Amino acid sequence: MVKLDHLALYVEDLEATRNFFVKFFNAVSSSLYHNHNTDFKSYFLSFDGGTRLEIMTRPELANQIGTDMRTGYIHLAFSVGSNDKVDRLTRLLAESGYETVSGPRTTGDGYYESCITGPEGNLIEITV
Repeated sequence: MVKLDHLALYVEDLEATRNFFVKFFNAVSSSLYHNHNTDFKSYFLSFDGGTRLEIMTRPELANQIGTDMRTGYIHLAFSVGSNDKVDRLTRLLAESGYETVSGPRTTGDGYYESCITGPEGNLIEITV
């Protein structure tokens, strides 16, 4: 059996990203890991159902700002359980200053979802 253990995401503002996922997606955060030799820092964020996201930073990061039409990471998707919860969380995020990219809507392939721009321009999809 092969199981995906976690996803990792480099960010510039580690604390702001951690607080975003704790506040809006009920993540449980590990303690800060800090390698003093490389100045690498990270948190593991755990979500219901066992999914984990490692958020990391280090001084020499290169910022990759550009188009969403590129290879590599494009978005994280979170299932919140119902259309109403998608609507409520999308509205809460918009009221908190996060841009709504799309939705809430039913997509052509039948998903009910919205997409917002989270910390540092990372796309967050909210689905049933």
